[in-house]
Amino acid sequence: MRTPITRRTLLVSGATAGAAALLGVPAASADGREHREAVVTPLAEVLDGGEQVTSLAISSPALHRADRSSLAVSTFAVHVTATNPLSGEIAYEQDRVVTAASWTRRGAVALELEHGWGVDGGGTLQYMGAHGRNVVLDLDYAITQVEPLRGRGGGGAVVLDSFRQGRLSDPEVDAFAHHATASGLNYRLFSPVGGGGRDGAALVVWLHGGGEGGLLTGGYDYYDNEAQLRANRGALGFATPEAQDVFGGAYVLAPQATSAWMQDGDGFAPLVLEAIEEVVAAHRIDRSRIHVVGCSNGGYMSLKLVAEYPETFASSVPICCGIGARDGSGGYFVSDDELAAMTTPTWLVASADDTTLDPEDNTVYAHERIDGSIMSLYDDVTWDGNTFPGHWSWIYVARNDPHHDGASIWEWMATTKR
Repeated sequence: MRTPITRRTLLVSGATAGAAALLGVPAASADGREHREAVVTPLAEVLDGGEQVTSLAISSPALHRADRSSLAVSTFAVHVTATNPLSGEIAYEQDRVVTAASWTRRGAVALELEHGWGVDGGGTLQYMGAHGRNVVLDLDYAITQVEPLRGRGGGGAVVLDSFRQGRLSDPEVDAFAHHATASGLNYRLFSPVGGGGRDGAALVVWLHGGGEGGLLTGGYDYYDNEAQLRANRGALGFATPEAQDVFGGAYVLAPQATSAWMQDGDGFAPLVLEAIEEVVAAHRIDRSRIHVVGCSNGGYMSLKLVAEYPETFASSVPICCGIGARDGSGGYFVSDDELAAMTTPTWLVASADDTTLDPEDNTVYAHERIDGSIMSLYDDVTWDGNTFPGHWSWIYVARNDPHHDGASIWEWMATTKR
């Protein structure tokens, strides 16, 4: 039986020599021990360009004795080594820039790290181009206390001798519970607060891109139920307070393909439907408000599901989708007849500069054949001052940017029923 690989617990890390010895100061201790261990928790966020470790929390009973005014940006130094768990190769190794240092309400040290689009050394995933997969990295954070903290009331210097790394924390990702269907398809599920109204809550099904599936070929046995949430904000956007307010509460289902949806659309369609049915059976969900949204491979799969199960979905949002070669010679295909027969309300999204799946051959082509469909075709993918690859138009949907006839895409979905 396959054992799923997860990276929810990271490697243990620590200084090779005691910080007190390195700083040349005695480590005073209220309990008489010189050894001062701290737990380091990497805190991550899924940004528009993918998940990054954006800060660290350092906690230790010893810190309760520290004079808070003595903490500075230069007190601690941070070094990270990221290793690909499949190849064993180091993806990156470098110092992280500490941009701010502060105290939490619980008396831990919070170190803000430089992060954002174009900043190296923060990513939690590596794209293995030869296999077309994103793999969650093993991250080893080494912390060095460069300067001692003053003790309160003139007490001895507070120095942490060793650091033990804790579990990676990303509150948005962690809010999605881990599940697998009876057939073994992984999925993550976000559950709303409250029941979502008299008839139950809406259900948004997020279908990931090709890079977020499992890798069960080439001698690998990797199926982690993580990458579909960590690679981009596609699923997470619908779990934000803003989206939940628009929908009046919505479950968000994010299944994970064992490979890529495009590799076996006929085989994956009933497996995704099984996941939907299991979630609907277990929760109070309004069957008239089940929405399917997908990007790239998932954009194809959203169309495939609508073609296979035309009475299931209230709306379909294919983003930068693929529909296959028109002669059906490729590994995936949505026929002209299937497109013309679609009656599920459809809103297609893409960027004109997409070089991965040509928008004219895919998004525009589908739009012209799906009666009554809406299309948002952007010039490029620019958000918050950053310009991303043209294929990444899912950013716009995750940020509720597309609008039509005065309604945002979330509002349109939320008010559309089957």
